[in-house]
Amino acid sequence: MADAAPDTNPGALGAADGSALAGARPALSQRGGIRVRAARGTMINAAFMIAFSLLGLLKGFAVAAFLTVEDYGLWGLLAVSLSTLLFLVQVGVDDKYIQQDAPDQRRAFQLAFTLQVVLCGLFVVLILAAMPLYALAYGEWDVVLPGYALALAMPAIALQAPMWAFYRDMDYLRQRVLQAFDPVVGLIVTIALAAAGLGYWSLVVGVVAGAWAAAVASIRASPHPLALRWERGTVREYASFSGPLFLSALAGVLVAQVPVLVAQRSVGLAGVGAIAIATTISAYANRVDEIITDTIYPAVCAVKDRTDLLLESFLKSNRVALLSAAPIGAAIVLFAPDIVRYMLGERWESAIFVIQAFGVAAAINQIAFNWGAFLRAIGRTRPLAAASGVMLAGVMGIATPLLIWRGIDGFAVGMGLATLLYVGARLAFLAPMFPLRAVLVNTLRGIVPTLPALAAALVARGLGPAERDLTQALIEAALFAGIAATTTLLAERALLRELRGYLVRGRAGTVAPT
Repeated sequence: MADAAPDTNPGALGAADGSALAGARPALSQRGGIRVRAARGTMINAAFMIAFSLLGLLKGFAVAAFLTVEDYGLWGLLAVSLSTLLFLVQVGVDDKYIQQDAPDQRRAFQLAFTLQVVLCGLFVVLILAAMPLYALAYGEWDVVLPGYALALAMPAIALQAPMWAFYRDMDYLRQRVLQAFDPVVGLIVTIALAAAGLGYWSLVVGVVAGAWAAAVASIRASPHPLALRWERGTVREYASFSGPLFLSALAGVLVAQVPVLVAQRSVGLAGVGAIAIATTISAYANRVDEIITDTIYPAVCAVKDRTDLLLESFLKSNRVALLSAAPIGAAIVLFAPDIVRYMLGERWESAIFVIQAFGVAAAINQIAFNWGAFLRAIGRTRPLAAASGVMLAGVMGIATPLLIWRGIDGFAVGMGLATLLYVGARLAFLAPMFPLRAVLVNTLRGIVPTLPALAAALVARGLGPAERDLTQALIEAALFAGIAATTTLLAERALLRELRGYLVRGRAGTVAPT
């Protein structure tokens, strides 16, 4: 993403030494330029993420029609533990494999694959040992056997490692097609078994079947033979890189889980529900940045020795994400009462302030949100763990006490303060790498287009009828969206024109000037 010289080297994002990159990442040197592949990869990833979300939604509603409330509740307990373990087991090893530039990529893949096999094996042992304790904690022993059955998905996670090679080469379509085997097969198996009357076991078998379907597809498509390879020093190399990422992910799990456990005991299930719905709604502010960050990580790794290109791609990708996150966050604050009244129902009225506060926090969290991809690319992962520790300390030391003292509204304020601390730590760790002034100016550029829309919506609200109805809310929403889109197009026409150029004018093997 550059406004400077056009990228005519198909193997590098303006890299000075294209031959060196070609030796390390041959697929990138042989096909379309990195800029074009990243731009088109963003579209591919966005399309597949939407499709995967719709499949998950379809499965949830379809299965709910066949399962009892008790069966679905039991699956909910299993899903919490499973999603946590799957999240942790997939952190770190693949990031390091994508980041490395070893001359022998077959050897590099097999070393990483071996470590993933070992890690998945350890998690199988953890599941076997922890399920009785988990059942004891929740007083629900029916989770033990299905929990053991879900452990069968762990080996399949390791066998999906060939997807990493396609991701590293920015072959996003191949990667996502292989990933699609999991949700598609899982959906078919789950609905069929649920209709046959297997209850929560339909979901358990569906998860295992989907994981193994993706594993088989990955093995068949693998560009490298799957083999176990162990060399001295590999564990130390990966541990120094991936260890902090694992700790960061673990801190994220605690940030999500501990307040829920405290809320269940201090404010009851209604409070837990309010936190959950606010988290779900505010998560939409992160969607664009998550897609962009995941897409550009291999490209950033390819040019990790070019400081100028790292700064350029960091600023532009973060600004694009802010152009989405800022209006979404503002819209959540403006229209949270309408969301509750006309979509969720009056029973969720107590969640309005929490939804608004979480929307603000999500927008603030977009400041330098994609920093992790750049620090991982240059091999500096310890700051990620340290910043996550700051966030965890803020949640434990500020948000959780406020939850106990002032209920869910206090918790919402505490989460906002914890997020500010987290962003502050993030910027402090970024300062040695990127000019802090440039980062802050870039942030303002990403926020400014939202301000006229916010002002117009507030004026319309002030001039409107005292008793707001659905029509008035829709008028305000349309006014806000229209002005936000217009000001964004006007303020960032050069950046948007550049991105459009990568999508429209780029060709395999060359990048047209913009």
